Amino acid sequence: MGLFPKPNANTTSTSTSISNSSSTMGFLLVFFPEDNTPTPTPTPTATAIATNNNNNKVLSHSNKLNSKNALLSKAQSTISICLLLFSTTFLFFTLSNLKPSKPHNAPNDVVLPPPLPTALQRMGHLYLRGTRPMNGVVVCHVTHDTTHQDFALFLRLLHRSTLTSKSDVVFIFPSSSTTSAFAPILHRENHSFLQLVNLHAQFNSTRPTNSPQSTFNATKFFKPSKKGDPLWGKKTSSADGSEFTRASYGSVVSFDADELDPENSLAGFMNRVPMGLRRWACYSMLLGRVRRNFKHVMLVDVKSVVFFNDPLGRVRNRSADSVYVFPSGKHGRNSERTRPPRLVNSAILMGGGRGIRRVANAMLVAIVRGAMQHKRRNPVSDSAILSQLVGNEFAMRSVELVVSSESVPETSRNSAGSKLLSDYLMVQRGNNYDLNYILKEQICSSVIDSFVYSDCQRLQKAQK
Repeated sequence: MGLFPKPNANTTSTSTSISNSSSTMGFLLVFFPEDNTPTPTPTPTATAIATNNNNNKVLSHSNKLNSKNALLSKAQSTISICLLLFSTTFLFFTLSNLKPSKPHNAPNDVVLPPPLPTALQRMGHLYLRGTRPMNGVVVCHVTHDTTHQDFALFLRLLHRSTLTSKSDVVFIFPSSSTTSAFAPILHRENHSFLQLVNLHAQFNSTRPTNSPQSTFNATKFFKPSKKGDPLWGKKTSSADGSEFTRASYGSVVSFDADELDPENSLAGFMNRVPMGLRRWACYSMLLGRVRRNFKHVMLVDVKSVVFFNDPLGRVRNRSADSVYVFPSGKHGRNSERTRPPRLVNSAILMGGGRGIRRVANAMLVAIVRGAMQHKRRNPVSDSAILSQLVGNEFAMRSVELVVSSESVPETSRNSAGSKLLSDYLMVQRGNNYDLNYILKEQICSSVIDSFVYSDCQRLQKAQK
């Protein structure tokens, strides 16, 4: 017996069940809910499933549309960028192949040269780099009324006179616009000069006997000369024609008046400063910078004088203080005069480098003094001031003055038309006479010379 009766094995209780083992007795509580059916998980209805599927399809379609739109946008951006690059490249290619326009009043056969290197200390322009350093320099000033035809003739005859075989050439222009206008002529005439030298070098062994004799003496450009780099510009490896002929010639450069005389020194003393006066201020700056490079200097007016031979030969054996002047008008025929002329030709002046620099500095002072004394606001004659300066012994005390007995001959149809170019040293242009007849009657008459000049070729075609 025990405290609790032994339950019947078949007896069950709806509330409690008791189980025991042979050695251990415990309690097992089982709770039964009132509703024995488990709560089912909600299942989607057919409508919900259809709606959900439709939403998924819409989202999927929307995602696809967004993806397609993004790809289309990227494609459009890429195409736009490609079109922009293509348009830019096409525009650049078109502009780069356009021929540059010609300057006003430039000759028809002129082709504009590429940008030119600077000549000296970031100033000026270098048109033709010489083959060696030169002992002489020809400084040529260009006035506002110098025509393209006058300038072309001056430069062509300057090359043909053989001056460039022993001298550099410097042009001083009144403004940058004038420089741009005359640059094509410089480019063309320098190119013709190199062609002429090359052609004569080849022509010496194949010259036909019936060909008219040329007035160009090419042998002076092939004489032995000292070696070294020229003063102007930087040394380049570009071909300049000398490697074929081994010729020797000087450089051709130019400067604007504003580069050499940036303050326009004479502007405070007169209303308008012509180039004939301003050039003396430019000389002081230019010759001062190259004073150690040249032994002989020539100053010349492009519009007034042309050369057929080398006049610097008259001063090459003289001292650095020498100054050689020419009278204006007819004078006696002695080789030299001891007394200065009453009127000096200001269109040409030559001598030693030191003497020319001293005269240029003295001329600048004399121009200022003359303008202040006479209280004139109008330009004065540089020829009158130079004549007074040369006649002043005190002013010329440090200069070895040499006066030519003969003036520079003035061209006329009677004098120049009956002579060859080689008969003249230089001539002064007449007021009513056109020197361009020389091109037609003498230069173009030579077969070898006319081959390199385009105006001679046009003349020959017109005659045919």
